[in-house]
Amino acid sequence: MIKRLRSLWQRSRANRSRRLARLRDYWRDHSSRRRFIKGAALTAGGTGVATAGYMRLWEPGWIEVNRYTVPLGTPRQPVRLLHLSDLHASRVVSLGFLRRAFELALEEYRPELICITGDFITWKYRRYDDYAKTLALLSEAAPAFACLGNHDGGEWAASHLGYPDTNHVRSLLKNAGITLLHNASTAVAIGGRHLNLVGVGDPWNNQCDPDIAFAAPPRPDADTLVLSHNPDTKDILKPFDWQLALCGHTHGGQVWVPGIGAPFAPVRDKRFVRGLHQWNNRWLHITKGVGNLHGVRLNCRPEVSLLTLA
Repeated sequence: MIKRLRSLWQRSRANRSRRLARLRDYWRDHSSRRRFIKGAALTAGGTGVATAGYMRLWEPGWIEVNRYTVPLGTPRQPVRLLHLSDLHASRVVSLGFLRRAFELALEEYRPELICITGDFITWKYRRYDDYAKTLALLSEAAPAFACLGNHDGGEWAASHLGYPDTNHVRSLLKNAGITLLHNASTAVAIGGRHLNLVGVGDPWNNQCDPDIAFAAPPRPDADTLVLSHNPDTKDILKPFDWQLALCGHTHGGQVWVPGIGAPFAPVRDKRFVRGLHQWNNRWLHITKGVGNLHGVRLNCRPEVSLLTLA
């Protein structure tokens, strides 16, 4: 009797061990995989939400200050130049934010010359009086010059919810005390150094006319700076005499993908999307801009650019 009970107990114990082993194997093969997939999905979803929040709520307002020295040839008295572009005043880029960017640049650098290379607005805009007062912070600090961008009015702008002409932005700049160089040039003297400034219209609006812009004979002892919204105009401007082109338009790509770059940059030549570059024995500076489109940026902070012309 005792032997029989012991045998039954041993068989029961063995069966229980086998059932537990089968249950453990099933849990490992099925439940762990399911939990992993669920966890991975939750992690990916959380990362996506965090990235979207960062792109929308944080980086567009995180202003970056970048400094460059540009040797233009024969050493002369250095000139401190503030380059701004793509302000894009709109519902997603407030005048308060633009004022903060201007104040940061002016306090940081105390520029002697200010150049703004277009896209003052995104689409149609209303608060022009307040905008002029904000822009006047620049013209009150140093001589300020500008060219126009594709959003500032014209054929392309009219087909993209903007104005069919540039009159609104022209009036804005006039009221702000900023000199518009629209296919025009001027000479400036800063300290003991002379500079030729040439501004061209935007090619997307069929307004770029370098023959007119460069028509006036330049001062022979002065370096020539070109204000051109779109860096692709470098090829149109190649036959003319200039040393530095100041451009914007790209927003630095606005979304910068590691290992890829700026796939969404609206230019043909994606070698020149941001920063200072040498090209054909000349210099190109493409700023990432202060504002943005649609209120997003990723790995591409808004920028004020401080250039020392050496």
